[in-house]
Amino acid sequence: MAGLVIRWLPQREARAFVKQHHSHHGPMRGAILCLGAYEGDNMRLCAVAALGRPSARMLDRRRDTAEVTRHCTDRTPNVAAKLYAQCRRVAQALGFDNCITYTLATETGISLKVAGWRQASNADGSPREVGGGSWSRPSRPRVDKAPTELKHLWVAA
Repeated sequence: MAGLVIRWLPQREARAFVKQHHSHHGPMRGAILCLGAYEGDNMRLCAVAALGRPSARMLDRRRDTAEVTRHCTDRTPNVAAKLYAQCRRVAQALGFDNCITYTLATETGISLKVAGWRQASNADGSPREVGGGSWSRPSRPRVDKAPTELKHLWVAA
C-alpha cells in the first residue's frame, strides 16, 4: 500500500471536499494555493488545506504572511499534522516570512503542535485569543454561518 502523498489540488476540488467534510465552515472564497493529501494505491483524497492571504487586515499589510484559511480531513489518522507541516514549507517556498492559522478556543490544536506550530501568546504567557462575536449589526443584520466563539492564533515555528 502506498503512503501519504501531498500535492497541489485545484481550488474547485478543495472547495467540494470542504463543503462535504468541514465541521463548522463552508468552502473558502479564494486561495493562493490548495493542497490535497492522498492516501493509498488508489490515491484517495483524505484531506485538503487552502493557503491564502490573512483574513485580519492588519496582518495583510506587509504581504509577508500567509494564512491556512481552511484545513479539513475525513479523519484519516495523522494526515492533519502532515498537511499543516507541508503548508508551512510551501508558504516558505513561496517567499512568505510567516504562516498563521486559527483554531476555535475549544479545539486542542494537537495537529498543529505535532507539525511544529506554536500557539501565539500574550505578554503574560496566556494564549492569544482573537476574534469571536457576530458580524451582525443593527445597521446591517447578518445571519452567523460560523461559530462566534473566540479563536486561538497559531504561528508556524
